[in-house]
This record gives sequence, C-alpha cells and structure tokens, in this order.
Amino acid sequence: MKFLFDFFPVLAFFITYFVAEARAEGQGFYVATAVLIAASIIQVSVYWIIKHRFEKMHIITLVVVLILGGATLLYQDKHFVMWKPTAVNWLFALVFLGSHFIGRKTMVQRMMGHALSLPAHAWSTLNMSWIIFFMVMGLLNIYVAYNFSEAFWVKFKLFGILGCTIVFAIGQSIYMSRFMSEVEEKKE
Repeated sequence: MKFLFDFFPVLAFFITYFVAEARAEGQGFYVATAVLIAASIIQVSVYWIIKHRFEKMHIITLVVVLILGGATLLYQDKHFVMWKPTAVNWLFALVFLGSHFIGRKTMVQRMMGHALSLPAHAWSTLNMSWIIFFMVMGLLNIYVAYNFSEAFWVKFKLFGILGCTIVFAIGQSIYMSRFMSEVEEKKE
C-alpha cells in the first residue's frame, strides 16, 4: 500500500497525460503537470494527517515538483518538469554520498540497519551502488527526455524508471543475501 501511495503523484501524472492528450492535443503535458503538483501536495498533506509527520522523500519531491512544475506551467516549457526525475535522483545521490562523510552510518545503513545486520564494507558498497544508480538514472532520464518523443518519456518516467529501480533493488537483495548467512553463522 505504501508503494502505491509513494507513486500516487507519478500515476496521477501518467493517467492525466494520456487522458488529456487524447482530448486536447498538445495540452496533456501541462494538464498532467498541474495534476502532478496537486497530487504531490495531496500526498504530503494526507501523510501528515495520518502519521502526524512528514516523510523526507515526499517533501524533497514536493519542493522539486513545485519549482520545476511551476516553471513548466509559467513558461510553457515541458523541459523543466522533464528534469524533475533527474533533479530528485541527483539530490538523493548527493545525500547518499554525503552520508559517507557525515555521521557514522551510510544512508543505506540508516534506512535498513534496524532490519539487517551487515558488515561495514557491505553497507559502504550498497551505499555506493545507490549513488551510482541515482546518477545513472538521472543521466538516463535526460537522455530519454531529449532524444525521444514526449509520450515515450512519460511512459519511461513510470515504467522505465520503476522497472530499473525494481531490478536494481533485486540485485541489491541478492548482494545482501551473501552476507546474511555470515551473520547467522556468527550468531550461532
């Protein structure tokens, strides 16, 4: 359920784009951008109502959506919002990179350390892998935005980025599983 909630603004953008594009040729992107902004505000607000706190990922995404989505609507230039996945991915890459130098734990360890016990080098490797993944996804998004059609980019934004993330997370799980047996042996 949280997965769907996290992707609610992207799904709203995707559905709105194709519905609006079918009805008003050429305006679907701008209508979908307005819906993306509204959906992001709704997402943060609903999360606050339910949990009485904000989730950092939602706030970061909301700020980027407000800035780039607002610029898209104001200047009628689609490229501003097309940079959003890149901006978010590169911000995450910077945060993950910063965690190597600030604090005692990497960002991955802070997020998953309560559920897993891995050696320090494994946490470091996982964190660096996410940094590289975020950088590559940001570059890939820009490549698709400038070299393919608008409709293709919209599909890539939902299916391509999500698919790459799922495949990458599976790879991370396989890597982590190598250390799980070592941790279990040490406990015994």
